[in-house]
Amino acid sequence: MTRGDKPLTHVVAAAVTDLEGRVLVAQRPPGKHLAGRWEFPGGKLDAGEDRRAGLARELREELGITLLPPLRPLMRVRHTYDYGEVLIDLWVARQYSGEPRGLEGQALRWCPQQYLPSADLLPADKPIVAALRLPERLKQVFTAWYGITDLSSLRESTHHGRLRGVFVEGVEDGAAAVRLGADFLALRNVLADAELSALCEAVPVPVYARGMGLEQAWALGASGVNEIGE
Repeated sequence: MTRGDKPLTHVVAAAVTDLEGRVLVAQRPPGKHLAGRWEFPGGKLDAGEDRRAGLARELREELGITLLPPLRPLMRVRHTYDYGEVLIDLWVARQYSGEPRGLEGQALRWCPQQYLPSADLLPADKPIVAALRLPERLKQVFTAWYGITDLSSLRESTHHGRLRGVFVEGVEDGAAAVRLGADFLALRNVLADAELSALCEAVPVPVYARGMGLEQAWALGASGVNEIGE
């Protein structure tokens, strides 16, 4: 797969978390590109492979753990390195069996979320660190980590380092919000399952569904649910 003249590598990765909320990161071993830097564990998706199945396979092979449902979709990140472009599908994994081990010789460490920004992560993983602070359930319009505005006000909004969310109604204005720099989308209204899935496939940022439970939202590709005003 290519985008322009750069090859595109599709990667599935996970923010594996423990009961204390710490996130597992792995160190790239000698001989690999950017060896010594840290990353969220995962790897290349095989051609035609389902993303959830690919993630389960990679973490079984790399860490010796078996993922258990539900998985929370978080976001997709594109990043260009000198050798080509990477597309990362990032999930949050809280349920798994087994104890993570570095089966490919990689060092592992559990990192509290507040220390992730200084963990020397790969450049492609930087946007993920900020998105991990977003809650599963949106209950407030403004917090220390994010602020949500209307699409018409997005250009003028200043959130002073907070992630920028936008209230949207569907695929068209969701895509427009992302083009204008939205970091995540909060649905104002309930969408049919197919329409919600289409929106989540169309945008790389976290989407917050309306009028459903978390596990249903995750199964359809949303990162969480919007409960503001309920």
